[in-house]
Amino acid sequence: MMRIALDAMGGDHAPQVTVEGAVWAAREYDVEVALVGQEEALEAELKKHETSGLELSIVHASEVLGMKDEPAIAAKTKRDSSMIVAMDLVKAGEADAFFSAGNSGGVMAVALFRLGRVPGIKRPALTAHYPSPEGYSVLLDVGANTDCKPDWLLQFGMMGSVYAETALGITTPRVGIVSNGEEEGKGSTLVKEAYALFKESQLNFVGNVEGKDIPAGLADVVVTDGLTGNVIIKLSEGLTRFLIRAIEKEIKSGTVTAIGGALAMPAFRRAKKTLDYSEIGGVPLLGVNGVVLVGHGRSNSKAIKNGLGGARRAAAGGMLAAITDRLAGMDL
Repeated sequence: MMRIALDAMGGDHAPQVTVEGAVWAAREYDVEVALVGQEEALEAELKKHETSGLELSIVHASEVLGMKDEPAIAAKTKRDSSMIVAMDLVKAGEADAFFSAGNSGGVMAVALFRLGRVPGIKRPALTAHYPSPEGYSVLLDVGANTDCKPDWLLQFGMMGSVYAETALGITTPRVGIVSNGEEEGKGSTLVKEAYALFKESQLNFVGNVEGKDIPAGLADVVVTDGLTGNVIIKLSEGLTRFLIRAIEKEIKSGTVTAIGGALAMPAFRRAKKTLDYSEIGGVPLLGVNGVVLVGHGRSNSKAIKNGLGGARRAAAGGMLAAITDRLAGMDL
């Protein structure tokens, strides 16, 4: 049975939702969850749930790396934070993966300090799942590296491709680079230089993808620098919220539209589910020497459950070993 180390104090609604999500995950995924955090608080939350027959344990950590903490400083000073103690379980081989809905910058800092990078990886990359007609595309980097070099983008493409294969079950993922045009000569200097590297690589490279091509699913792995990726994600989140509210407002504007909306409600619910972050729960920080997944700060118990499930799939799929093996075959 796989064991996932959960930063049970991480997130806006911890430890209530983290404990509930952990109980749910242990029951649904047949996985052991190590709840790391303040023992008294976690025990009180666990008593609210039926846990007989479930593999749940508590690992005490007296401190919390909060959302307002400076990541690099807190990662060095809060040595007994739930985030560090949970990460150290992975480092010691006492857990197969780590998950936190806490301070994402803190997760990255702690992962780099405690686990380090996969040998040969120049920069880690934070990923996102982007909805597409076939399910989801992997978008990276979405914030870990605002300024990038061409060879970093190539490594991002390799790591994203491995993740798509091992965790999402996508065979021979199509890899593209975000640009302002489909043609080979389009894009910034970074994009043009990266294009040349991708073209000579063993990745299933499909060329440049424009912004409109990302939701169309033209690539399974979409590579860009952290600044551009973060803007894409934040713009998409804002636009999605606007459209949902606008549609709901129009449906309620008259009797006919209200009746039509009621009839179409099952379809609306299915579409909304596709856009719901809690359906994914967590995304991996690729390039660090361990399986590390990060969830949204406002995660509910469903998101925690699904994030733990994603951590289990990534570990079970051999993602880390696959990245190491694939890197050995790259000429960088």
